Amino acid sequence: MYKIVKKNSLTPVICLMDVEAPRMAASAQPGQFLIVRTHEQGERIPLTICDYDKERGTVTIVTQAVGASSRMICHLEEGDSFTDFVGPLGKPSEFIHWSDEEIAGKKFLFVAGGLGAAPVYPQAKYLHAKGAHVDVIMGARNSELLIFEKEMGEVSDNLYICTDDGSKGEKGLVTNIIDKLMAEGKSYDHAVAIGPMIMMKFATLTMKKYNIPLTVSLNTIMVDGTGMCGACRVTVGGQTRFACVDGPEFDAYQVDFDEAMRRQSMYKELEVEADHKCNIGLHR
Repeated sequence: MYKIVKKNSLTPVICLMDVEAPRMAASAQPGQFLIVRTHEQGERIPLTICDYDKERGTVTIVTQAVGASSRMICHLEEGDSFTDFVGPLGKPSEFIHWSDEEIAGKKFLFVAGGLGAAPVYPQAKYLHAKGAHVDVIMGARNSELLIFEKEMGEVSDNLYICTDDGSKGEKGLVTNIIDKLMAEGKSYDHAVAIGPMIMMKFATLTMKKYNIPLTVSLNTIMVDGTGMCGACRVTVGGQTRFACVDGPEFDAYQVDFDEAMRRQSMYKELEVEADHKCNIGLHR
């Protein structure tokens, strides 16, 4: 059993948890994910590793209550335990293999949409600590859905905020900020975009105009997390890849986003039914 030692509500629908998992904390790297189950009959849920503390032996996860299983996770409290907490899984970010000399002085741009701030944070933190110049764009539908603003500000040289409704930062989309930075003469050696699939698609189209290498994370289409279910099949560079075992990070310019978005919508009816049953169970 894996005990929840800390729980914070970041927004009314997003919670952060620190979970006791010493072995995972000792080996986790930016870009990887884990699998949780709330109980013996629970669904396997892939979640990005948001942070890890090797000394305390804890791993941090962030969950948004959008479906049946994620609502069950957010319903847990400090002192409760997960039945399963498996990881780290997936391939770490490519810059993990770069030397400190290769990282120092390089310019990175991170684009985090909504909950994408959670997986962006450990990457920005890692690079900033090794002397890279890190700029971060954070976008959300409104100010209530912005997370990790303070933490991201501490691990970036420049933090840009935008919301669809203008309730925080600039009004507009992350792509507007990308265009604005480029118009101001900014340049970057590499960029990373993580968030909703539609955001990553248009961030890719925008970034391509500036010929900046771009990585995206396809963690949002993962289901089983082992490559056995096939739900996260995606075409990358004309070849079939599995987000959970071949990724979750890929060269953005090689990803077939339209196919990925179609696959992401395959289970909507089943999820609505499961969420209805979950609501009944939680309120009994």
